[in-house]
Amino acid sequence: MFTIREKHMNVRRTIPALFGLALLFASASLAQQVKTDYDRSADLSRYKTYSWESVQTKDALWVDKAAVHSPLAAKGLTPVESGGDISIVALEMSQDHQTLNTFYDNFGGGWGWRRGGGFGGFGTSTTTEDTYKVGTLVVDLFDANSKQLIWRGSSSDTLSNKSDKNIKNLDKGVQKMFDHFPPDGKK
Repeated sequence: MFTIREKHMNVRRTIPALFGLALLFASASLAQQVKTDYDRSADLSRYKTYSWESVQTKDALWVDKAAVHSPLAAKGLTPVESGGDISIVALEMSQDHQTLNTFYDNFGGGWGWRRGGGFGGFGTSTTTEDTYKVGTLVVDLFDANSKQLIWRGSSSDTLSNKSDKNIKNLDKGVQKMFDHFPPDGKK
């Protein structure tokens, strides 16, 4: 049978472990998200060239055309100044997100009566609100003749205050996007 002291020590060991797991899951939810979709009726193998139609961004560093060029060239597509088989449109946006962080202290002995009287609970908690910015890049590929959307990729990630880190994450996101181009079965 456990003594009160042993139970208290078990609670003290369990709480940091649970807190660590919570942080792990919270950081995983903030990881880069890459999504792609395509027109299943389009024959993507017939496209050989591409050109840029428009880039809508507040910051020119957000859309590094070379980051898009490299994976497309690796897939056999050739860039042309204008009139390509595929027209590329890139759109950047950012949004503020909020998260609540609650920290508990003064855990005491857990549930039950405390020495000196009174019912003991889990102590006090402090909740803070943090705001962070999430940036999203959407790259659309259109059939230049029909103007129909044939493929879309998007990459979202938490933005850093460090430009170099943002550019590195953006390049990684674009590479992940185009890992799925052309989609399997439509090569």
